Amino acid sequence: MTVLSRLVLTDFRNYAAALIEPGPGFVLLSGDNGAGKTNVLEAVSLLTPGRGLRGAALSEMARSDGPGALAISARLNPNPFVPSEVEGRSRQRVSTSLDTNGVVELGTGTLASAPDRRQVRINGATAAVNALAEWLSVLWLTPAMDRLFTDSAGARRRFLDRLVLALEPGHAHHAARYEAAMRARNKLLAEPDAADPAWLAALEAGMAEHGAAVAEARLATVEALDARLADSPDDGFARASLALEGGTEGNLADILRAKRGRDAAAGRATHGPHRHDLAVIHRATLQPASRCSTGEQKALLLGIILGHAELVADRRGAAPILLLDEVAAHLDPGRRAALFARLEGRGQVWMTATEPALFEGIAAATHYAVAGGQIVRR
Repeated sequence: MTVLSRLVLTDFRNYAAALIEPGPGFVLLSGDNGAGKTNVLEAVSLLTPGRGLRGAALSEMARSDGPGALAISARLNPNPFVPSEVEGRSRQRVSTSLDTNGVVELGTGTLASAPDRRQVRINGATAAVNALAEWLSVLWLTPAMDRLFTDSAGARRRFLDRLVLALEPGHAHHAARYEAAMRARNKLLAEPDAADPAWLAALEAGMAEHGAAVAEARLATVEALDARLADSPDDGFARASLALEGGTEGNLADILRAKRGRDAAAGRATHGPHRHDLAVIHRATLQPASRCSTGEQKALLLGIILGHAELVADRRGAAPILLLDEVAAHLDPGRRAALFARLEGRGQVWMTATEPALFEGIAAATHYAVAGGQIVRR
C-alpha cells in the first residue's frame, strides 16, 4: 500500500512552513472555513501530474508575502507500486536507486525567477512532471466538482483523464503530445500562406498516434469502471452507468487532412479525442446525471470516485490516496457511517471538515487541527 508518511510545505498558499507526518489510514483535517484545510489537500494533489485539485496557476499558489517560490516535498513509505512496464524506465530516468527500505522522496515547486514553471525531483534527481504518475495515484472530490454533470464537456474530460491517469501512468504523456501537436496545427492553419503541407501532415500523424492512445485509454477506463459500478454493492451510494461519447471513428490523420479547410475556418480541430465527453446515467432511474437532483448528483459522483478507487487498488496492487474535501458535511449520519465503513482499510484517505464531530465513527485516524497557518496534531 502506498502511504504518504511525510508532507512538508514551504511558502505554499497560507503556510510559511508546515509538517505533517500522517498514518496509513484516515488523515483528518478540521478547522474553520478559510483555515487552509483544502490547501493541504491541494498540495497532496500536486504530487501527481496536472494543475492540482483547484486547477490554479502555480504563481497563485506561492505564499502572498513570501519570496515568490514554493516547495512541496513528500515521503512515500513503504514500497510504492511501480507498474512493471514502466519500472525499468522510471528507475533509469530518476537515476537514483531506492534506499533499502523502499522509501521514495518526491518534491515539486517553483523558483522565484520562474513562478509558473514547475520543477520536480524524485529521490533527489530532476524528473519530468509526468514521471510523478509512475509513483503515486491520487484521486479527489471537492465541493467545486458538484456541478460536474452540468458543466462543460471539457470539465468532464479533465475529470475522466484524472481517472485514466490513476490506471495508466503513460496517459499524461500521450495527452500532452496530442495537445501540443493540435496547437501547432491550429497555428499553421491560421496562416494558410505559410502552412507547409508536409509539416501539417507530420503534425496530423502525431495527433493520430497519440490521439489513438488517449482514446484507447479513456475507453478502457470507462468500460472497466462501468463494469465495476454495475457490480458494486447497494450501500446507499447511487450507482452510475458510464459511456464515452464524441467518438473518434476512422483514421484520424486522414480525417484531419480532409478537414483542414473547415478547421481553418473554425480556428480549431473539429474532430479528435479532444471532443470526447463522459456520459453518466443514474442506473436505477435511467436519468442522465445532468437531470438528477443535486443530492443524486453528489451521490453519483461519490459512487464513481469510490468505485474507481477500488478499481485502481485491484489493477495497480495499491490503493490510491483519496482526498475528500468537506464530503462528510453533505451526508446524513447513516450515509456518513456507510462511507467511513467502505473506506476503512482501503488505503490513505485525507478528509476535511469544519467540525471534528463530523468524523465521529472513524475508529483510527491521524487527526490535525488547522488554524492560522498552523497544523497541529490533535
